[in-house]
Amino acid sequence: MGILVNKDTQVLVVGITGREGSNHTRAMKEFGTKIVAGVTPGKGGQTHEGVPVYNSVEEAQSKHRIDTSIIFVPPAGAADAVLESAHAGVPLIVLITEGVPTVDMMRAVQEVKALDLVSRAEGGPGVRLIGGNCPGLVTSGECKVGIMPNRIYEQQGRVGLISRSGTLTYEAAKLLLDAGLGTSTTVGIGGDPVIGTTFADVLPMFEADPETDAVVVIGEIGGADEEAAAEYIAQNMKKPVVAFISGRSAPKGKRMGHAGAIIMGDVGTPESKLAAFQAANVPVADTMPEIVELVKKALNVNA
Repeated sequence: MGILVNKDTQVLVVGITGREGSNHTRAMKEFGTKIVAGVTPGKGGQTHEGVPVYNSVEEAQSKHRIDTSIIFVPPAGAADAVLESAHAGVPLIVLITEGVPTVDMMRAVQEVKALDLVSRAEGGPGVRLIGGNCPGLVTSGECKVGIMPNRIYEQQGRVGLISRSGTLTYEAAKLLLDAGLGTSTTVGIGGDPVIGTTFADVLPMFEADPETDAVVVIGEIGGADEEAAAEYIAQNMKKPVVAFISGRSAPKGKRMGHAGAIIMGDVGTPESKLAAFQAANVPVADTMPEIVELVKKALNVNA
């Protein structure tokens, strides 16, 4: 069943009639994801890609059971789209949009966390945001809520994958698939400085998941999420974890691809991340193919 999403998850697409929303709705449906509704203000009552369209998330939620919303809204309105889903009671919100202003994301993340606490206190499922600037998530062979290529997630496996990078996520998943290991659930948490869900948030889900035997963490320079993940692993994880850090040769003060992948002073250096994983007894691959070798070694799988 994986974590967060499965074959029974019902999904709402916010921004469904736009180019990206249309293309990825089609791809998600082809994967087998249950897309039950879409939202584009002013286009309520229409049908798009075989999906009923509503003017608001609240309206869609009144007509369908919405487990997850995925947001394809331009940066200026993306944070408000997140909060619309959160206030409508959608338990899991996936923000794909890149370039959302940091101040908007800070506001959205804080408000989502407050709504999560209220929901859980009232016996509800809580509210979780994944992203922004992320590829989404997929439970292999069951449900894709994101933009990753379908073909590398069609076969179920038993390795959980968490990544800040979209393209490295795909590469790692393909390597694990080709090696006969495959992935259980893949979660792209996003590469911006402020995101809704971190490595340390996802790791306990994989630790509790009976369908996951090992976890791969793909981090990058910048921020302190990898250090927090290493601390959690050292204190709580019994399942083996393998790591990879991208951008290790990046010069200080230069952003490498992601807004969050920047070294400022002594914060976010590859040395601090490598040292943290080393202290937690987490092997770190020097190359992407080495991830497979380390996972096989951790699981005692013959090469």
